[in-house]
Amino acid sequence: MTDVQGSRAVRSEDAFDVPAVAAWLREHAEDRRGLDGTPEVRQFSGGASNLTYLLRYAAADGDSVRDLILRRPPAGQKAKGAHDMGREFRIQSALAPVFPQVPTMVAFCDDDSVIGSEFYVMERVAGHIPRKELGLDLPPDQVRQLCTNVLDLLVDLHSVDPSAAGLESLGRGEGYVARQVGGWSNRYRKARTRNVGSFESVMQWLDANQPADRRTCLIHNDFRLDNVVLDPDDPTRPIALLDWEMATLGDPLMDLGGALAYWVQADDGPAFRAFRRQPTHAPGMLSRREVVDYYCDRTGMSLTDREWAFYEVFGLFRLAVIVQQIYYRYFHKQTTNPAFRHFWLASIMLELRCRRIIRRVERSGR
Repeated sequence: MTDVQGSRAVRSEDAFDVPAVAAWLREHAEDRRGLDGTPEVRQFSGGASNLTYLLRYAAADGDSVRDLILRRPPAGQKAKGAHDMGREFRIQSALAPVFPQVPTMVAFCDDDSVIGSEFYVMERVAGHIPRKELGLDLPPDQVRQLCTNVLDLLVDLHSVDPSAAGLESLGRGEGYVARQVGGWSNRYRKARTRNVGSFESVMQWLDANQPADRRTCLIHNDFRLDNVVLDPDDPTRPIALLDWEMATLGDPLMDLGGALAYWVQADDGPAFRAFRRQPTHAPGMLSRREVVDYYCDRTGMSLTDREWAFYEVFGLFRLAVIVQQIYYRYFHKQTTNPAFRHFWLASIMLELRCRRIIRRVERSGR
């Protein structure tokens, strides 16, 4: 199989019954063209939550006939409501008419007997995905254009009318910020292992300083450069947004705070730079402050430094919980993936960063 960016051989513990999936797809896919035979399978190594695979159907001469993507949950303990493949499938299916930057859905399987879990399959969107390094030879002005185009994609998503997509019941109404602070605090306490901090002072500060919801809109909740596919002919233009596992209706500034938790700048300290997973350090990329200013300018919002500090700290705390939940599975030997071995260090680093921001804000008094 010709290598596809980010793919590798399937890890033994993540393998599944490929002929069973092929047979199921031939029976259940709405578009069954090119699904004869059994596909070659590779696994994408970038994700740390749901497992993602390439299914390549090839002709006798080896040429690709059709490339599909399969997503399924990881093994081990999972947070309640997490890894809902059916929900992710339905959201993207509903969004397609009003937000074209979603992949085309192929089929959803809720029959655990096929591979031991539910899964869904979608068309692969061909294009470049920025990973830890940009992987493109672009001058700084084009990198800046790429960056602002990606931010425009987030603004466009936050402008979608949920009712036009039939997604008006996706959220739970007002009180999103409060639910997130309480929910993620509970998740951290359940996922804590003996080698990480308590985060109690951070959780108490978030609880005491939480603002009311600014407004309610469709949010992605995992908006990162490595979830964006770029146009092969114009790599500054995003053509798809991937990984809708945590999408919901909520406060757009919480979405922005979550996105910037991953935004490691070139001038950040070595500890934070060590966990960089996207090319936000590249010459031409906006700084975190510039991202906030750009977003506010595009949406007409205004934020003081103290107001933004809440969303920044929450985004970092939420990232720590996600990291810790993944490490919890490794700690309890529910996965042997060596990539997760040092995730506990990220939890410690993120707690220290949250506390530094809180101290700075409280000292400034504004």
